[in-house]
Amino acid sequence: MTISTRLDHYMTEHDIPFRVVRHRHSHSSLQSGVAAGVPLSNLAKGVVLEDHEGRHMMAVLPANNKISLSRLDDEFSASYHLVKEREIYQMFTDCEHGAVPPVGSPYHMSTVCDEMLTHLDYVYLEAGDHETLIRLDQDAFLALIDPIRVIRFSSQVFH
Repeated sequence: MTISTRLDHYMTEHDIPFRVVRHRHSHSSLQSGVAAGVPLSNLAKGVVLEDHEGRHMMAVLPANNKISLSRLDDEFSASYHLVKEREIYQMFTDCEHGAVPPVGSPYHMSTVCDEMLTHLDYVYLEAGDHETLIRLDQDAFLALIDPIRVIRFSSQVFH
C-alpha cells in the first residue's frame, strides 16, 4: 500500500500538487517524521473527534503537539472526545492501522487546522501507510485539508 485510495482520488480530482517521500517502516507519525528526516513541527497529524451529537471532525495539528479539546469545545460550542481506534479503522479502511491521513474531506468529515501549520512553507502528512509521507507546499496543504476553521488549539510537547 502507498497513498490511500480515497486520498489519491481526492488529490487528483482537486488537482493538488504533492511530492511523495518514502521512508523506512514506522509505527507512528513521530517515527515517520524521524525516519524521513522531517522536522516534527512540519509533520501534520490528524486526530478524529466526535461531538456530543455524533458528528465527526478531523483536527489537524503538528505531530509534536498535544490537542486541547477544551479549546475546540469552546470554539465550536460542542463537547468533543477522541474516537476509539477500532472506529477509526472502520472509517479509514483504505489505510494501514495507525497511518491515517490528516485530511477530512475524502472521508466525509469537516476539518479544523491548527494555526501553527499555516505558517510553514512545507507540510508533510501520512499518506495511508507506514512508509510514505506526502510533501505539500502551503497552498496545496490548505486546499487539501479545506479547513472549516484555522485556530490555535494545540501546544508543543516535544522540543
